[in-house]
Amino acid sequence: MRPGSFSSSVRRIAPLAWPVFVGQLAVLGFSTVDTVLVARHSATDLAALAVGSAAFVTVFIGLMGVVLAVGPIVGQLYGARRFEEAGHQLHQAIWLAIGLTLLGSLLLIFPAPFLALSKASPEVAGKVRGYLLALAFSLPASLLFTAYRGFNVAVSRPKAVMALQLGGLALKVPLSIGLISGVPALGVPALGVQGGGIATLIAMWLQVFVAWQVLRRDPFYQRFAIGGHGLKPPHVPSLMALLRLGVPMGLAILIEVTGFAFMAIFIARLGEIPVAGHQIAANLVALLFMMPLGLSNATSTLVAQRIGADDLRDARRLGWHGLQLTLAVALVMGGTVFLLRGAVVRLYTDNPAVVAAALPLVAWVALFHAADAVQTLSAFVLRAWRIATVPLVIYAVALWGVGLAGGYVLAFDSWQLAPLAWQGARGFWIAATAGLALAAAALAAFLLWMLKQQRQRHPGQALA
Repeated sequence: MRPGSFSSSVRRIAPLAWPVFVGQLAVLGFSTVDTVLVARHSATDLAALAVGSAAFVTVFIGLMGVVLAVGPIVGQLYGARRFEEAGHQLHQAIWLAIGLTLLGSLLLIFPAPFLALSKASPEVAGKVRGYLLALAFSLPASLLFTAYRGFNVAVSRPKAVMALQLGGLALKVPLSIGLISGVPALGVPALGVQGGGIATLIAMWLQVFVAWQVLRRDPFYQRFAIGGHGLKPPHVPSLMALLRLGVPMGLAILIEVTGFAFMAIFIARLGEIPVAGHQIAANLVALLFMMPLGLSNATSTLVAQRIGADDLRDARRLGWHGLQLTLAVALVMGGTVFLLRGAVVRLYTDNPAVVAAALPLVAWVALFHAADAVQTLSAFVLRAWRIATVPLVIYAVALWGVGLAGGYVLAFDSWQLAPLAWQGARGFWIAATAGLALAAAALAAFLLWMLKQQRQRHPGQALA
């Protein structure tokens, strides 16, 4: 196998990608378990889950993106073999996570803006409040674990994250079953959607406790000077470095997620059945997304490490090969789901009305997933080069301007020009797919331009 070839890059990316993929499947398993159980509990609770999940994801993902700035920074330090500095960055990411928790939890405890946007019925709104209250107390654990995850992936140790994520899911499943559906023999009432939130709260805090014990006791982390002496005090220059990269990263991810999550909030205005159908399609898209997310994490980790090691030729080559690999895998996965969409939807529910609402939306998955994969890989590689502002601008125009605003115009026929077949929930999916395609094209083009500029600064170093 020729060094620097596409197959050589794949062999380097795959060992880092599959643990991230499996671990993120476990994370998605949290919402998938709740979706399946709540769907069989009641349509009202499922509608509340759709709105509540959109609100939580909007808050958590934006803050998560800021904390994840630890990844590119630590990756470059690790590649340069500056281990204690890398460990110092983890401590600062923990302080950052603690600070962001204060803002995020308040938004979840008082979700009036999200409820106003969704125009939820009083019954649905009450269930949303109960669900988000539980998640407000799980948010600190989620952000702290994000710091642990970002650090470990950056130092090529994703299996340590995967093991805890699988353990969290193993705990989450029985807790959700018992709390959502109830256990009469034990006197546990059926709490519906709120039970899913409580199960997440318990599982996430136990996951964080184990993560901290791993950092303190595993010999691998001794070189980073992480455990044994408690949390190091805040360091303003390090926190500012995290924020300079993390704020545009967080805003970009927030735009990406809200462009999709707010679909659920607006679709909720159409009634319980349309939003229940959307929730199934959204969960399916999220499930597929775990593969490009794993490949993107792995590729960006290797790129950041090679930048730190001052091997820019290898960094550029890995980014280009990662883009090719991710697109190929996404096309296969999206096409398979399109062909089997009827059987896939019926795995979620046997309610004929919900199935009928979900099927037209799932038909868009193949195109949606391919565009999503390309834009994700491109954005992750750009972050490895510490470029986050340009993706932020692209996301704002493509995902909010074309995707969300365009979807609103189509779904509710605001300009009285949309064909009947493009109205309703389907309108949001048509516009969201178009927005993602625009983002994918723009980000990929900018990435290739940036790689070309890097090559020109270092003549004789081709992409291969």
